[in-house]
Amino acid sequence: MTKIAEIRSLFEAKVNEGIPNPPGEFDPRDLERVKSDKYLYRVLEHCQNNVQLAVQMLFEIMVWRKNLQVNDITEETVNLDYLKEGIFFPHGRDIDSCLLFILKSKLYIKGKINIDDIKKVIIYWLERIEREEDGKRMTLFFDMDGCGLNNMDVEVIMYMITLLKSYYPLLVNYIIVFQLPWMLSAGFKIIKGLLPAAAIERLRMVNKNNLKDLVAPEQALICWGGKNDYVFKFIPENRVNVDKSTKNVTFADDENKHSPGEMLSLNPGKLLIFNSENDRISAQLTITNMDESTISFKIRTTAPEKYTVKPSSGILASKTSQTIHIVVSSGFHISSVMKDRFLVLSMQVPNTNISQKDLSKLWKEAGSKADEYKLKCSCVDSTDNKKAEPSKDTESVTSILNDLQNNHKMLVDKLDTLKMYQLITVSLIFVTINLTYLAFRNMNHC
Repeated sequence: MTKIAEIRSLFEAKVNEGIPNPPGEFDPRDLERVKSDKYLYRVLEHCQNNVQLAVQMLFEIMVWRKNLQVNDITEETVNLDYLKEGIFFPHGRDIDSCLLFILKSKLYIKGKINIDDIKKVIIYWLERIEREEDGKRMTLFFDMDGCGLNNMDVEVIMYMITLLKSYYPLLVNYIIVFQLPWMLSAGFKIIKGLLPAAAIERLRMVNKNNLKDLVAPEQALICWGGKNDYVFKFIPENRVNVDKSTKNVTFADDENKHSPGEMLSLNPGKLLIFNSENDRISAQLTITNMDESTISFKIRTTAPEKYTVKPSSGILASKTSQTIHIVVSSGFHISSVMKDRFLVLSMQVPNTNISQKDLSKLWKEAGSKADEYKLKCSCVDSTDNKKAEPSKDTESVTSILNDLQNNHKMLVDKLDTLKMYQLITVSLIFVTINLTYLAFRNMNHC
C-alpha cells in the first residue's frame, strides 16, 4: 500500500470512529480533498513524510474548516471595506514564479481594526489564492516600510503563521520581511522564536538593495524600488468562472479525463520549447483550425503574470493558422519555465464577424464543451547551443590552447638546456675546488 492510500485509509477509519460535535459531519466539499492524491501529497510532504502526522493534520483541517464554515467565506461574508482598503492583497511573483501575498503593514492600525474581521479577510484571501493558483506555493510578503509600533500586531501575524502551519499544507515558498524598522526588531525576534524550524529556513529579511535576489525588479512594486506600477484595486472573485479555470489549468497527467478532438492542430503538439536569445526568453506556438467551421480559441497558463502571450485569444476561419508568441517577463531564469503549463481552449462559433459580447456569452456557456489541448514546457539553454554549433569563441579558445601547448614544449626544452648548463657549472665548481685544494696543499709543503 502506498503512503497516499494509507493516509486515505487511516483517515476514513478515524472518521468512522467519530467526529467531535461541533462540528459534526464534515463538509462534503472538504471531503473531496481526500480523494485528491495531489492534496494528500501536499499534506504528507508538509508533515515530513510521516503518515500518522499527515492523518492527524488532515483530520484537524476538516474540523477547522467545518467549524469556521470556510467554504462559505466570500466577499459578501467578510468586511468589504477591509478588502477594498488593500491591507492584504496578492500581486507579483517571486523568482520561483510563486505569487506574492502582501501585507501592507502601514495600512493596519492596531486598535482601530477589528481583529476577528481581519482574520476572516486573511482566510478569504488564502482560500481565493489556493483556488486561483491550484494549490501552488505562494510567498508571504510583509511590507514593513514606513511602519511604527501601532502598525504591528503580533496576534495577527502569528494567526497568519498558524494558518499556514496547520491548515494550508505546503503553501509557503518564502516569508519575506521587507524594510523592517529597527524599533520593530524586538517584536519580530519574538515572532521568529515561535516559528517552526521549517518556517525559519524560509524566512528572509530584505531591504530595497537586496530585494532583487528574491523578487525581480519587473515584479517588484515601485514603492519597493522596483518597476511595477501596479496600484491595488479590489476585484470580486467570480467563483463559478474561477473554479472552472482552476480545473482547466491543473494539467493533471490523467489523460482519461479528456481526449482532444481534431478541431485544432498544434505545432509543437505537446511540448513548448523556450529559447534564450539576447536576454529574451521566448517560444512560439502555431495553431491551425482543422475544422470545417469557424473556431474561437483562448490560451491559459498556470503563471499568467510571468508570460506575455500575443495573441492570447482569437478567431480562426476553417484551415487557417495563427502563430502565438510567448515571452517570459524579465527577471525569471529560463529553467523556471519547466514548472509551468499552458492550455489551449477552442470552440465552434457561427462566423468570424461575431461580436465580442456574443463571443463572451458563448464562452461562458461552453463549459466542458470547449476542446482542450495541454502543453508542458521545456527549455534549451544557450550553453547547449554553443555545444551543438562551435562558435568563433570556441575556435579562439582552441587556438589559445594550441599556443599554450607549443609554448609549454618550448619551455620544457629550455629547462632541459638550463639543467645541462647547471650540471656543467657544478662540475666546473667541483674541479675548481679540487685544484684550489691541491695548490694550497703544495704551498704548505714548500
